[in-house]
Amino acid sequence: MLIHNRIFAFSLSTLLVCSLLALNSCSLQPSAGDSDYVQLNDEANREVRVYGKIERVITLAPNLTEIIYAIGAGDLLVGNTTYCDYPEQAKSVQKVGDTLQPNIERILALRPNLIFISTSSQLEAFARQLSEHGIPVYVSDPHDLEGVIYSIENIAKLLHREEQASELVGKLRGRITAVEAVVKNRKPVRVFYQLSAEPLYTAGRAAFVTDLIKRAGGVSVTAEVPEAWPRYSQESAVAAQPDAIVLPTGGSMGAANSDVAAGLERAPAVLNGKVFKIDGDLLVRPGPRAVDGLERLARALHPEAVN
Repeated sequence: MLIHNRIFAFSLSTLLVCSLLALNSCSLQPSAGDSDYVQLNDEANREVRVYGKIERVITLAPNLTEIIYAIGAGDLLVGNTTYCDYPEQAKSVQKVGDTLQPNIERILALRPNLIFISTSSQLEAFARQLSEHGIPVYVSDPHDLEGVIYSIENIAKLLHREEQASELVGKLRGRITAVEAVVKNRKPVRVFYQLSAEPLYTAGRAAFVTDLIKRAGGVSVTAEVPEAWPRYSQESAVAAQPDAIVLPTGGSMGAANSDVAAGLERAPAVLNGKVFKIDGDLLVRPGPRAVDGLERLARALHPEAVN
């Protein structure tokens, strides 16, 4: 996972764009007479209009890929990113680049009639360009579990999978409610989320995992830091004195979190053996598996209450 903000920029010659669009114009341009028309606002408050039957979908973020499969629409997926590795079937889908640098030529060659994008990947400008090319684009931007539910329901509407989504959402809400009921009257545990040890990065106010920690019966000691993933000083870490430390594992973050940061070595969390390693994909991907992350956090913070 990248911890520095990056600005995505690309250029494409006019001639190339025109030739690619000419090849795709029949499938990309809607007709007023099409059935199955859906119109809604996405999570960037952009109007999205989809005409006819959606048969070719591209996702440009792992959480969106996971949502597509969770609502039973995996057969529509013709492209995703190199980071889309769950479920197993997602690995064999045509790759269109990584989350931050998708390849527009490869995308257009796949002739999608709907693309899903995450604003966490800083692709707003890219979304506008694709829309100008005649491809409907839905921008997803969940910051908490309620946002995940909203994304699932909207994506399902666009793909006509409302029944499957309703069943999924019902199960997810039931599990969320069960966790919150168990930890509701327990003293919140002060948590430090270590994104990486050296340099030290953590989760701020806008980070998705901050909501998970709160719902799991904790309180992030960096919850009031404005940024999503701020760099944190060792001095501030010493002063934080968390009662629990969460180290996300998997991918590049596994190596970055083999040990707690130097400023946390004498924290109550370390002295009392309250350092927890949890699959980072469950904590930072705002998709259905985030509820798995919620349950694992709750078990770690309140083992006496959560089975």
